[in-house]
Amino acid sequence: MDCYTANWNPLGDSAFYRKYELYSMDWDLKEELRDCLVAAAPYGGPIALLRNPWRKEKAASVRPVLEIYSASGMPLASLMWKSGPVVSLGWSAEEELLCVQEDGVVLVYGLHGDFRRHFSMGNEVLQNRVLDARIFHTELGSGVAILTGAHRFTLSANVSDLKLRRMPEVPGLQSAPSCWTTLCRDRVAHILLAVGPDLYLLDHATCSPVTLPGLAPGVSSFLQMAVSFTSRHLALFTDTGYIWMGTASFKEKLCEFNCNIRAPPKQMVWCSRPRSKERAVVVAWERRLMVVGDTPESIQFVLDEDSYLVPELDGVRIFSRTTHEFLHEVPVASEEIFKIASMAPGALLLEAQKEYEAASFGKCFLDRFPPDSFVRMCQDLRILNAIRDYHIGIPLTYSQYKQLTIQVLLDRLVLRRLYPLAIQICEYLRLPEVQGVSRILAHWACYKVQQKDVSDEDVARAINQKLGDTPGVSYSDIAARAYGCGRTELAIKLLEYEPRSGEQVPLLLKMKRSKLALSKAIESGDTDLVFTVLLHLKNELNRGDFFMTLRNQPMALSLYRQFCKHQELETLKDLYNQDDNHQELGSFHIRASYTAEEHIEGRVAALQKAAEAFNKAKNDFAAKATEDQMRLLRLQRCLEDELGGRFLDLSVHDTVTTLILGGHNKRAEQVARDFRIPDKRLWWLKLTALADLEDWEELEKFSKSKKSPIGYLPFVEICMKQHNKYEAKKYASRVGPEQKVKALLLVGDVAQAADVAIEHRNEAEMSLVLSHCTGATDGATVDKIQRARAQAQKK
Repeated sequence: MDCYTANWNPLGDSAFYRKYELYSMDWDLKEELRDCLVAAAPYGGPIALLRNPWRKEKAASVRPVLEIYSASGMPLASLMWKSGPVVSLGWSAEEELLCVQEDGVVLVYGLHGDFRRHFSMGNEVLQNRVLDARIFHTELGSGVAILTGAHRFTLSANVSDLKLRRMPEVPGLQSAPSCWTTLCRDRVAHILLAVGPDLYLLDHATCSPVTLPGLAPGVSSFLQMAVSFTSRHLALFTDTGYIWMGTASFKEKLCEFNCNIRAPPKQMVWCSRPRSKERAVVVAWERRLMVVGDTPESIQFVLDEDSYLVPELDGVRIFSRTTHEFLHEVPVASEEIFKIASMAPGALLLEAQKEYEAASFGKCFLDRFPPDSFVRMCQDLRILNAIRDYHIGIPLTYSQYKQLTIQVLLDRLVLRRLYPLAIQICEYLRLPEVQGVSRILAHWACYKVQQKDVSDEDVARAINQKLGDTPGVSYSDIAARAYGCGRTELAIKLLEYEPRSGEQVPLLLKMKRSKLALSKAIESGDTDLVFTVLLHLKNELNRGDFFMTLRNQPMALSLYRQFCKHQELETLKDLYNQDDNHQELGSFHIRASYTAEEHIEGRVAALQKAAEAFNKAKNDFAAKATEDQMRLLRLQRCLEDELGGRFLDLSVHDTVTTLILGGHNKRAEQVARDFRIPDKRLWWLKLTALADLEDWEELEKFSKSKKSPIGYLPFVEICMKQHNKYEAKKYASRVGPEQKVKALLLVGDVAQAADVAIEHRNEAEMSLVLSHCTGATDGATVDKIQRARAQAQKK
């Protein structure tokens, strides 16, 4: 077992640390790391290098090159830097490269060197320039902290939601601090800085001095700071060669180590493992690497070339021009397996040499062993081996993999355009399509549309053949990416495969293909969608073009008319005018005369326009009715002026009735003649009005003025309706023979009604009389009718 433990280095009696090679780097660097700005992302992330001529005494004549590599040294991107001097590089949690310039502008690039966006850290930073910068990570996201030439700090805790905070001024700070770092406490980003022997903690409102518990005396300056990966612990390197380690809350000291080196280190980072009680810090100088902890001893390594440290969740990555290594604490489980004379179950199983077969052999001796954990571990190991491959270059440990989650790992494979591997992992783990294969294919399609050397037809066909009707894939999202890349025709072709019109239409409107959007909305049958497009078209086109577009789409025109009836009446009128739809235009003016116009002159004018429109439509009836309404309105206005009372908006019948009720019989008759009210209708109106007035004398005179065209039965009915039997009997005698029986029954004269019915020998009339007879009072009448029926039957 010596081969397994040969590179184990003890730190005290309780922990071992191991440094092993991840990759042999073959990236052919043209510059030394010391001459470059370097940024490496955690979780086995990419490495960015930018040769920094701005730090040299004489600037180079050629522009610097920004290069991005995988952790294995495989080139991902290379671009000529054409912007201003860069002070610092750093990676966001989404693996976007943040480049902080001297003028305070932060440029954001993708993993493959594609420019994403930029933002500024504010005018104050622009005026005072940037001395130093840090990219840091919190629970809120990735942040940027700036130290300006005025020795003031500005930071944003989340670059995705930029909110700049100007930190308080440090009293007496006349030069740049000897060292500083960002510290996240209680979800709030702070700045910790050293000014000589003093430490200050800045939050958004205050500047507080900090005292470290148990710090060795004689410190006149702090040269380096390091915050642990989880932001729970802090380490400081002093000018006396001591390294103080404690909690980030400054309440507890963990240990203090004297490294006997007073030269400031190039880097200092924490090296700890989750759930481990051991705490260690890795310090790097030009050619020396030291691991120190809570013991008098340390572990030292010789560095053969320039190296760079990358803190990780469970260790430290160390890369140089030729190698990429990982330094970490050896887990307790590994110690039990590999330590000398170990009899732990794992050590015994290791003797089988073949790990999978040994594990499978061992689980046979365990009662009730659940296979799930064994299967999951085999899957995880297979995935980790696949992504650690040199050509992939993501050297995740098991702890990092579990912290990162499979979904984030898939996202990172997609960012690297490793679509086949990502799909294989999804299929291997049997992830739901929406979370796995479908999502990755959608990303692939979005990348495919960026290949401008392939024709639109070929790209659209390839995407459709690959995706088909895959659930969870939105062709509209892919089309939106194509449009964002300037490929409008490709976006339109892709939208043809989108089955949801609600997704097609908004993008077509954005692409200014409004007429096509209108056709798609109409095909969908969704009226809300059609209205959305119509309102967009109305704002986009001039009125003439808009109306012409509507004429070619009858459904859209009908819907827009409905909209205008409730919202835009003037536009509705313009529509009718353009279409020469005189019938609807006349109806529009009729409605306007009653709803929009308040004064009689305006109403008459609107009716006049309606009459002219009806004449053009050759609707003689509507034109004549409209002209009569104008005459009626003018007459009613005159009646109101002469007689008072309310006449406007009454019908002709109601106008006549109102005149009669007011005692203006002559005027009522005149109105009836003017508007050709038939005599029968006029007699009915006058009869009803006089009965309502209970002017029985005038009613009797009216009935004798000439022969009634409606007969006299209505007089009987109206009088009885007013409960006046006396007056009703006057008219019952004048009723004609055919209605005599009915009139007599109305006034309650059953006996005389029976006599008339018998005289007429009318079976229906006799039956009607019998139906009004009651057994108590009309027995004689019933007998008379029965005898008359019997005699009629004998004949």
